[in-house]
This record gives sequence, C-alpha cells and structure tokens, in this order.
Amino acid sequence: MTRKTIDCRAFPNDVGCTLAISGEPDELVTAAAQHAVAVHGHADTPELREQLRGLLADEPAVSRPGAFVQLIEFETDRIAEWDVIGDRWAAAIGAQRTARWSTMGADRDHPGQHVAIVEFPSYTEAMANSGHPATAAFLKELQSISSSEPQFRNLDVRNVRTY
Repeated sequence: MTRKTIDCRAFPNDVGCTLAISGEPDELVTAAAQHAVAVHGHADTPELREQLRGLLADEPAVSRPGAFVQLIEFETDRIAEWDVIGDRWAAAIGAQRTARWSTMGADRDHPGQHVAIVEFPSYTEAMANSGHPATAAFLKELQSISSSEPQFRNLDVRNVRTY
C-alpha cells in the first residue's frame, strides 16, 4: 500500500503550522485528527476525519523520472562550515526554494573530497534556483571554503528504483 502524507503548510491555518506527517491511511487520519484537535482547535468528529481523509496525498518518492539532480563535487578541509552555509542559503532563498532535498557525503577513499546531491522537480526549476541571488551567495561561500573550484554535474533523472 502506498504511504500517504498530509501537510499543514498546504492548507491555510491560523497558527502558521508547518507539520507534515506520513503513514498508512488509517493511522495517518487518527494522528492528523489528534493534531487538528490539539493544535488547531478542531473538534474530533466523523466529518473532520472524513475531511482529513480527503486531504491525504501519496507520499512523494525520493525522486522520479523527469526530475533533475545536480552533483556538486568539492574539496575542503573546512567541511564543518558546509551546514552553516547551507542553512544561510535556505533562510535567504525562503519560499522561492525549488530544491526538494539534498544530501552530502564524504569520499572515504579521498580525504577532503565531498559530493553534494541536490534534487529539483525539473531542469527549469533548478535553473530558477541557480539564478537566485541566494544561490550565487551560496556558491561564493562554497568557493571560499574549497581548495579548488567546485565541479557541477547536471543530470536528468531517467529512472528511479527503491530497494
């Protein structure tokens, strides 16, 4: 069965709630109802649960064909600064962020070598992200901690498999 998700950010709410939860449909409706009562002040009624059930969406896959992935390869002995730079970028770009997720790894065979993987819904959205001033500032900061010029690889997602 496909896992489902519900995200308060997708619906207007008075408290500015940003909670997103996922799970099997029945347990998700129960948890969402408890949250709606505790945080949003709703009454736990059959109508509320039916409304919540109608708002469930399929949990998004890690990626999908048609998405776009950018690999950023860089060398640094100042990797502790990576998270701070990334957090500063996320705060600066705010709601205009088009990146859906990222991960960064250290190369076990080549100390100081790192690869960041960033996924976007499409090439067009990746280019919108790249053209944003916050991303230019991110690149400048990444260059300042790198011992050589970061290398970018631009990949169209053709296939996705989960194991």
